[in-house]
Amino acid sequence: MTVTTRFAPSPTGYLHIGGARTALFCWLYARRHGGRFVLRIEDTDLERSTPEAINAILEGMSWLGLDYDEGPLYQTHRFDRYREVLERMLAEGTAYRCYCSKARLDAVRADQQARKVKPRYDGRCRDLTEPPADAEGAPVIRFRQPHEGHTVVDDHVKGKVVFDNAELDDLIIARGDGTPTYNFVVVVDDMDMNISHVIRGDDHLNNSARQSNILKALGVEPPVYAHVPMILDEAGKKLSKRTGAASVMEYRDAGYLPEAVINYLVRLGWAHGDQEVFTLDEMIEHFDVGDINHSASSLNPSKLDWLNQHYMKTLPPAHVARHLAWHLGALDIDPGRGDGPDIEAVVQAQAERSKTLVEMAENSRFFYRTPEGYDEKAARKHLKGAEDVLGALHDALAVVDPWTADAIHQAVTGVAEERELKMGKVAQPLRVAVAGGPVSPPIDITLELLGREATLARIEQARAWALTQAEHAP
Repeated sequence: MTVTTRFAPSPTGYLHIGGARTALFCWLYARRHGGRFVLRIEDTDLERSTPEAINAILEGMSWLGLDYDEGPLYQTHRFDRYREVLERMLAEGTAYRCYCSKARLDAVRADQQARKVKPRYDGRCRDLTEPPADAEGAPVIRFRQPHEGHTVVDDHVKGKVVFDNAELDDLIIARGDGTPTYNFVVVVDDMDMNISHVIRGDDHLNNSARQSNILKALGVEPPVYAHVPMILDEAGKKLSKRTGAASVMEYRDAGYLPEAVINYLVRLGWAHGDQEVFTLDEMIEHFDVGDINHSASSLNPSKLDWLNQHYMKTLPPAHVARHLAWHLGALDIDPGRGDGPDIEAVVQAQAERSKTLVEMAENSRFFYRTPEGYDEKAARKHLKGAEDVLGALHDALAVVDPWTADAIHQAVTGVAEERELKMGKVAQPLRVAVAGGPVSPPIDITLELLGREATLARIEQARAWALTQAEHAP
């Protein structure tokens, strides 16, 4: 048997972080077993499904690197196939037409609730051979659910789950207008696409019995089910937009690398010993649905920050630079124009002091654009009264050759020794002068990246600012 998994989102919004984890688990399992991973778009909710939402799903999958072997396949393109299976089931007697009006069904439900009986269809049309006299409008089609015995779902996360067939009513599989319903089209798709393993959220667990029985009625062995517990927020509550539910692309926008998000997601509900950091190959090698946690997992933003910094420091600078360029672009900075340092060198200089790419981009802005002003507190502390030191630094740096970090370091150290100053009394005014604030990579690396021309121009500008402050001092 070829292992075939599927990710089947409904395109009614963005790719949610919980859906992304499901996609990842399906992808990993298929990759580990040399199988197929199918992307299926369940777009039969015509009122809520939108092209924008489909694009958001495809964009999120692409950014995460979750490639699919087949798809995207759209349910709206398969209506002829669904009608074919419906006709077959009607002919074989595993489905039947139900003519009950909404008013009658509401009355039956109200009576059952009054008697404290679980609401369910009472089977009035189950054995009819022709429409009843009071039939109104087009009938729906119901699945003839077996009412004897039990349905056992051998779930690879939950274990054996037993459903009493008497509790499963004859669900509608096609509406009066002929459109098929969710539980039916999912079954037909899984059957036609030879899905061997269905890995999905545990909110679908109750559907598994109904879907299994429809598959059995069609003469098909149900797939292996693995229902994954939900993701909770930091407080252990169900995710909402307010408490942390977010689209995958919001994680990109917040400055996280896809490798960090993938590593973060795989650990939300799965473990391999005490290992926290995984390469993609290690995830594929070790992932198994049987190791998925039985209980829900909670978001841990600090863990994601830690992972992101790890990947920014350890991935090839060229790879990180490609993602950093996007964030610099959001600041209206084009690192490829040639009016700033090589972006890979910036990554190497900033990786140790940045948790996110947004932070790295903000802290690297000064490399590509002269600061419009100085951090007020830093300028007051380090630039006021530093005009002589800045002048000496300008003169010393003007003759540095070659313009390398080592030669720059010697020049800055020489100014400090000549004036019998601690290094901080020289380096900090220089840092504020070139970066606009008190934080940057080591000053020698900072200046090497900035270049001689920009460095000297900014020192002159800072010295002029300091002289102006001295002239207006009381």
